[in-house]
Amino acid sequence: MPGTQYDDAKVPDNFLPLPPRGRVYTSERIVRLGDTAPSGRLRFDSIARFLQDVAEDDGKDAGWPVSIGWLLRRCAISVVQFPFFTERLALQTFCSATAARWAERTTTIRGDGGGLLQARAIWVAIDTTSRRPARLGELFERVYAPSAAGRQASVRLSLAGPPEDGGEFARPWPIRASDMDIWGHVNNAVHWEAVEDEIALLKWLPTTAQLEYNEAIMATDNPSLVWQRSSTGLDLWMIDGARLLASARVRPPRAQP
Repeated sequence: MPGTQYDDAKVPDNFLPLPPRGRVYTSERIVRLGDTAPSGRLRFDSIARFLQDVAEDDGKDAGWPVSIGWLLRRCAISVVQFPFFTERLALQTFCSATAARWAERTTTIRGDGGGLLQARAIWVAIDTTSRRPARLGELFERVYAPSAAGRQASVRLSLAGPPEDGGEFARPWPIRASDMDIWGHVNNAVHWEAVEDEIALLKWLPTTAQLEYNEAIMATDNPSLVWQRSSTGLDLWMIDGARLLASARVRPPRAQP
């Protein structure tokens, strides 16, 4: 399996290193057929599912109470090299910033074939009965907060909404029964499937991708996917009439000097 330290020259400066103290949870995955694009690379929606799975596994291992769930606010992914079909992956995840009712989780995925990426996601703690934000509490402070080293997490969103002219392209984005999760809304990984649809039309693969969840998409919604290409990359939005449901931004590799 891949090593557990970032000790090779490929690791960029913007990757957070493993914390010197505090909890780091490690898990393993294999890139399966259903996780890949036709080229064999690991898709972004599959990455999102891996991130969700390792977060759930971490919480169960730490004894996190079922009365407090988590809803994703935003996720940013930086890719050095995409993992490919059959590649064995090590996932290392830790709390990298905190607040009273939300926290940032950083997860690094590296493969035995050279795959390497890091995701930083903001999750809001939710009382599963009231469905309202909940305080993180003593268990979180004791188990997860030490690795954050005092860094503060923010739920502020930064991506702009769609252009007033409606964007370059738009089409309906039908909701399927399989898109829904136990929270009664479209699972966060499904939004990345929309991103993958548009990536397939590009002549480049993103090295950075960010997705913000403005509103939960419910079964009664009728989303449309709006996107606009530019010299700096691709921007996407999921809307329902005047409501902004989600925003995404993908960027190509930087030109070499």
